[in-house]
Amino acid sequence: MSLIEKYFKDLSEEKKAMFAQLPSLYADWNSKINVISRKDIEQIEERHILHSLGIAKYTSFVKGTKIIDVGTGGGFPGIPLAIMYPEVDFLLVDSIGKKIKVVEGVAQSLGLKNVRAMQSRSEQIKEKFDFVVSRAVTAFPDFVKMTRHLVSQEDKNACANGILYLKGGDFDDEVAPFGDRAVVYNLQAYFEEEFFETKKIIHLVI
Repeated sequence: MSLIEKYFKDLSEEKKAMFAQLPSLYADWNSKINVISRKDIEQIEERHILHSLGIAKYTSFVKGTKIIDVGTGGGFPGIPLAIMYPEVDFLLVDSIGKKIKVVEGVAQSLGLKNVRAMQSRSEQIKEKFDFVVSRAVTAFPDFVKMTRHLVSQEDKNACANGILYLKGGDFDDEVAPFGDRAVVYNLQAYFEEEFFETKKIIHLVI
């Protein structure tokens, strides 16, 4: 049984098949365009796919939710979340064009119809989204400044609109200025692997 199936037991066969394809798809792309370190590509299921799905353990999204993944790199957390939520619309952005090429290639291979990819900086985007997601692209206060304009004020999910940020280590100082608008959850509450001991998710209500 895969790590994904270990923690998400009700996946459809279609979703299982897509998740099963991801390691080989990324290994192939990584041999052409390096987006994941060699050490991590061997641990991609745990360190990239399952880590991304920490957001799916924290909350779920209703049909029609709009999510932007800022600084997506090769497509994390956006691609795993797009597999998990086929009725949610995802825009994956990165300022580096070759990374977006990988995202587009992976999404096309999987037949993901709910993913758009764009080479852009978050400051240039005018659309509104229910959630901004990301995996630690910069210090949290700087990320908030870059992305808060993207968040819509109309909540449609049980979880309030805002930023869902995956980050490791000790960053109490970074979230302190936001007071009780920022809630931090330990991913080890969901996943027992050692990798997740220091991994957390920040939910900032905008």
